Amino acid sequence: MSKYLLSLMLLMGSTQTANAETWNIDSSHSKVGFEVTHMMISTVQGHFGEFSGLLEIDSKGKVTSLNGEVNVSSVDTNDAKRDEHLQQDDFFSAAAFPKMSFKSTKVKGNHEKGYSVEGELTIRDITKTVTLALEPFKGPITDGWGNTRVATVASTEINRQEYGVTWSAALDSGGLVVSDEVDIEIKLEFIQAKAE
Repeated sequence: MSKYLLSLMLLMGSTQTANAETWNIDSSHSKVGFEVTHMMISTVQGHFGEFSGLLEIDSKGKVTSLNGEVNVSSVDTNDAKRDEHLQQDDFFSAAAFPKMSFKSTKVKGNHEKGYSVEGELTIRDITKTVTLALEPFKGPITDGWGNTRVATVASTEINRQEYGVTWSAALDSGGLVVSDEVDIEIKLEFIQAKAE
């Protein structure tokens, strides 16, 4: 057994049963980011400022589920006019569909080599199966307030057209102003929920 898994199991306590241990996303030290190609030559990056999520780790120290939710109206691309457009019907239609979510359905891997997390991504009430690649976990560490923390980075690529995010404009030279492919990178830091 690796030193990591042994230390994680000890942190969970000797009375831990087969029930999953819950870890909450620390949103102040995490980031839900995305990137699209602009005019075939550069990229535009953005992120969502309001989100939440839960990680579950079993008594053997392995991830069993990962779920999250994002407030669509918190989109930020460092351009107020563009952010307003992204919230309208051309893109997220935030008034009608204020949340996007991910719910895992299958998890493979381990903390040291990383995980493949298959799940249902819902945007604009359209749900598709996607797979998140989770990098090897860092931690656990204990902060100055007695909280136990771990961290990882999740990534995937989606086609926005599949979720009804269809606005586009063609370039005279060919190609699109905004790519259909969206790269998603989520930097995650979790805090272990304390037993009540």
